[in-house]
Amino acid sequence: MKAIVIKNYGGPEVLQLAEVTTPSITDPSQVLVKVRATSVNPLDYQVRRGDYTSVFDLPIVTGHDISGDVVAVGEAVKNWRPGDKVYYSPRFGGSGSYAEYHLTDEASLSRMPDNLSYEEAAAVPLIGGTVWEMLVVRAQLKKGDTILILGGAGGVGTLAIQVAKSLGAFVYTTGQSILHEKLQNLGADIVIDHHQKNYIEEILAYTEGKGVDVIIDTVGGSTLSDSPLALANYGKIVTLVDIPQPQNLINAWEKNATYHFVFTRQNRDELHHITQLIESGHVKPIIDSIYPIEEVKKAHQRIEDTKRERPLFGKIVLSL
Repeated sequence: MKAIVIKNYGGPEVLQLAEVTTPSITDPSQVLVKVRATSVNPLDYQVRRGDYTSVFDLPIVTGHDISGDVVAVGEAVKNWRPGDKVYYSPRFGGSGSYAEYHLTDEASLSRMPDNLSYEEAAAVPLIGGTVWEMLVVRAQLKKGDTILILGGAGGVGTLAIQVAKSLGAFVYTTGQSILHEKLQNLGADIVIDHHQKNYIEEILAYTEGKGVDVIIDTVGGSTLSDSPLALANYGKIVTLVDIPQPQNLINAWEKNATYHFVFTRQNRDELHHITQLIESGHVKPIIDSIYPIEEVKKAHQRIEDTKRERPLFGKIVLSL
């Protein structure tokens, strides 16, 4: 089968198309899936550039989203059969989704929503579990809460806006002016252009100095130290971004704030909730662009480019 193989760590140029052995079932609980589409996540380029050398051994096939068809099942598999449409996130540290076929345990599979194409479905699994973990499990977001989603135009942000709105929250987000209408169409009540205005001052003005109940950080930088200034007393900050530099959290202390740190979640049970929201029409995956798997280098360049002519909006998908 064809796969995108990383033999050395580095930039997009290390992503090489190669022929590799097609995996076969060796355990009775395994399922073999024909990959129809996958997507590009920050986790993928972090693996590619060598951020997780203690977890992976070269060569690597990365990729953390799959939509596709079951083609074979182990003798102990009862709930899946060839032809079933599935979507899921491969286990972190194992073989990834940038390949024609993927071998996984049946416990990782979720039924693909009936109202999605393969490309749309591939944009969901990794961020779906992550968003549910951030908003529901950690922040315990509820009807009437106010939430600020920093970086609303990204893959996590576009889904988080929709999920937050479906839970009954009042949603603030940040994004470039050119994307304001799109972000509002997703459910954002107030969009702040963080390139033109100070989001902390804007939040305090909108909330009459109170601040918001929950802040979701998809941006990083100095967010953990700065954002408590826009947080209500006893509010919650949930971040999925790593922390390369120490930060002073005095502002969080003064607000009695609670921090939650979320590494990418690959939980089938959490994805099930997102599936329900998709099939009920409350949530839809947002696709920025679709590339054939052979153009994976261009896809990685797009997600990493900080000087894009067209701003990123949603997920970048790879079709097979």
